[in-house]
Amino acid sequence: MPSHLRKQLVVVGHGMVGHRFVQAAVERGLTETHDITVLGAEPRPAYDRVALTSYFEVGAEALSFLPGGTYDDPRVTLRLATEVVAISPRQRVITLAGGEDLHYDELVLATGAFPFVPPVPGKDLENVFVYRTIEDLEAIRAASRKAKVGAVIGGGLLGLEAANALHQLGLETHVVELAPRLMAVQIDDAAGSTLSRHIETLGLTVHTGAMTEAVLGRRKVTGLALKDRNPLDVDLVVFSAGIRPRDALGRAADLEIAERGGILVDERCRTSDEHIWAIGECAAPGGRMYGLVAPGYTMAEVVVDALLGGGAGAFTGADLSTKLKLLGVDVASFGDAFAADEDALEVVYADAVAGIYKKLVVKELASGGYELLGGILVGDASAYGVLRPLVGSGMELPDNPEELILPAGRGSTGSASDLLPDDAQVCSCNDVTKAEIVAAVSEGGACDSAACVTACTRAGSTCGSCKNVVKKIVEDHFAATGRTVDKSLCEHFAMTRQELFEVVAVHGYQRFDDIVAGHGRGRGCDICKPAVASILASLLHHHVLDGANATLQDTNDAYLANLQKNGTYSVVPRLPGGEVTPDKLIVIGEVARDFGLYTKVTGGQRIDLFGARLEDLPAIWRRLVDAGMESGHAYGKSLRTVKSCVGSAWCRYGVQDSVGLAVELELRYRGLRSPHKLKGGVSGCARECAEARGKDFGIIATEKGWNLYVGGNGGAVPAHAQLLAGDLSHDELVRYLDRFLMYYVRTADRLQRTSTWLAEIGGVARVRAVVVDDALGLGDELEAAMAQHVDSYFDEWRATIEDPEKLARFVSFVNAPGAPEPAVAFQEEARATTLTLGTAVCRLDQVQRESGVVALVGGADVAVFRTYDDEVFALANVDPFGQASVLSRGIVGTTARDGADVPFVASPLLKQRFDLRTGVCLDDPEVAVATYDVRVVDGVVVVGARRETIAS
Repeated sequence: MPSHLRKQLVVVGHGMVGHRFVQAAVERGLTETHDITVLGAEPRPAYDRVALTSYFEVGAEALSFLPGGTYDDPRVTLRLATEVVAISPRQRVITLAGGEDLHYDELVLATGAFPFVPPVPGKDLENVFVYRTIEDLEAIRAASRKAKVGAVIGGGLLGLEAANALHQLGLETHVVELAPRLMAVQIDDAAGSTLSRHIETLGLTVHTGAMTEAVLGRRKVTGLALKDRNPLDVDLVVFSAGIRPRDALGRAADLEIAERGGILVDERCRTSDEHIWAIGECAAPGGRMYGLVAPGYTMAEVVVDALLGGGAGAFTGADLSTKLKLLGVDVASFGDAFAADEDALEVVYADAVAGIYKKLVVKELASGGYELLGGILVGDASAYGVLRPLVGSGMELPDNPEELILPAGRGSTGSASDLLPDDAQVCSCNDVTKAEIVAAVSEGGACDSAACVTACTRAGSTCGSCKNVVKKIVEDHFAATGRTVDKSLCEHFAMTRQELFEVVAVHGYQRFDDIVAGHGRGRGCDICKPAVASILASLLHHHVLDGANATLQDTNDAYLANLQKNGTYSVVPRLPGGEVTPDKLIVIGEVARDFGLYTKVTGGQRIDLFGARLEDLPAIWRRLVDAGMESGHAYGKSLRTVKSCVGSAWCRYGVQDSVGLAVELELRYRGLRSPHKLKGGVSGCARECAEARGKDFGIIATEKGWNLYVGGNGGAVPAHAQLLAGDLSHDELVRYLDRFLMYYVRTADRLQRTSTWLAEIGGVARVRAVVVDDALGLGDELEAAMAQHVDSYFDEWRATIEDPEKLARFVSFVNAPGAPEPAVAFQEEARATTLTLGTAVCRLDQVQRESGVVALVGGADVAVFRTYDDEVFALANVDPFGQASVLSRGIVGTTARDGADVPFVASPLLKQRFDLRTGVCLDDPEVAVATYDVRVVDGVVVVGARRETIAS
């Protein structure tokens, strides 16, 4: 289109909603007719404000939605640190702080909101902050270095996020909330009490029903005055008491303003001026401000639709349901959570010991059944994905609605997916309904598996939280229509994990190549390779990084540490039973200080060190190993910890030595690879301070010996362990535990916790028959297998740092091994040689088959991959979903597409697969990474020009 015919679209505000608007405008072709100028008041591009607390851990770059600082579309101009001071609607001109005027044809206001600070004395003192931007957090962090005690004014969503930030910074933290409970807008009193108990167990102090009268101090904060209560001695205060719409520009331009603030807009998000639109928190559709991101995203799409000339898009309100994790606690609220309907009835399940509260609000129908109106979930929100879509669906609930919120094994034996109406939104990230999933696998549909559904519909391809629901819907539909439910491990192995385990054991296989050649197809994938790696580790007790087996390992096992969202790792040394000497504590502290690591005490009585760079891992391990510590296997599907109370050695109630037994069992089962992670606990009396019944195996002392419980776990779907045998002697306990664990290792499905395995295999009675009564005659065999594991144990960290071949994996760049990631400067001796075609980065034999390395080429991170057939591919190393430079660390495999095997790499972050040939994401074809020309010249890998990949 000629430039004189193009329209000028100006967007004021580059927060999350403003960025979403620009994204939608570009994706839907609005830039074909419009030039877009985006004006952001902050000094940085849009970033994930929802995840603001993680800034201390991952940094600003990881939160950014636009790491490069510019949009790829040349018709979009982004100007940062630019303040708009006036709008002249008649002239269609905006004025900037420096006096510059900009003309617009259409203007979109996405100015967001600002923190509300109550007008209390002392609010302007030094060390008083608000919690809204990265700059706010930088100021809080700087002040925290000299502060000791902090208080957050406000106990809502943002207030608890702010409290988490202070807690992470090491401050003693108080939360002060005027309402009688935390999160008063979302949850009721009982849920608030449950949430408060969770938070206080972390060491924070909660003050509800507390009015702040003043911030005390002359120049700096020295305290906080509360009405009718003793003052708090604090030296840092954060106000997080809600937000107000940033509508000053609209007011000054005489746009209509809602009674409670916010720029009034119609259902198309158009203001009282036909050429000015408002979206996000500054807008008030129908006179109401929405303080959540999702409604703002919907408004952005509506305005893009209107500017494109579409007539269908309208903002008719928003679902204000909320599901999030606050200070490690799952909290969800949906629908009529407070039973406002006069005919509402409440169904409540509460377990104060486990810290779980669930409430359903239902209404009796004329048929005698019940309809779901809303609910609250605290401590366990795993049912949210099924329950929320039922609100307003008109569907009748089961005869006993309580079955929907009872713990696993105590509710209905039917399928929760059957309750979902066809129009229920299963995948909120990509707006995929149950009907679309069913249609994909129905007769005439394109799919025959859950994995295929994800590829076709994108359900589960983004955050992955709905994958289990997608799988269940597919399986239930197959069962209902008489089709065989495919239990194959993956497309490469038409057998279950248990069947594959037996095949490997019987044939004595030691290599993946032999297993896939004899019993599979293709070259494997990110599902079967880690499963085979785990089976080989369980049977052979070799080092997981030995030879070609290193390329089979999943995200964390591949580098013997836990990958974090920004590409760094966390390191957890083993502290058996939670015991640690002062000398070891000092070494852990020195390591954290010297390598700049964030430290946190875990729920398993260990110390986690976050932020370690890949190339620093061996040096960190060396320091820990030299001090007498070893790998804690926090990275593996293996035994993590055996938690203990202090037992009879210290506690006046203890009847047995729980610490001694916990140490013994942790050292016995350390390194045991299993289908999923394993956790244990030992309590020295019935008071159960070690929470043993929330573990895969839990032991509780009695006057006569020990009670053994099995099949418990915390996590997304908590389950209480069940009694396997009681009043056991020490030797009986160890024998039965050996058998139980090896029986689980041999027969459980991939990534199946002991709780679900126990239910599927026939319950605790069936396991008791095998383990205690030896009904199958497997007792000696299972005990012998465990004895072999115990005898062959070695520390993986020590073995790695003593093996030069294994150490070669732990470098930042293959062509600059001494340079740190991600910003590096070449040392002269590490500088790559430039050839006619491009840059020589390494020898081909430096890239292990079916794996990748990362090279520095022209200042960019380039992932170089080598397939089983010695083909070489090069991609940009950045995962576009997580914005971390990690693709080179992913599993390389193949998947069948259109009759051919497509080579791919699975990102180690969220497992999205990228075609090595094109860079296109196989799970979401609208996303792609750049590829590079690459070839092998005389045994040397040479990387050439970058090719931008155009996603479909």
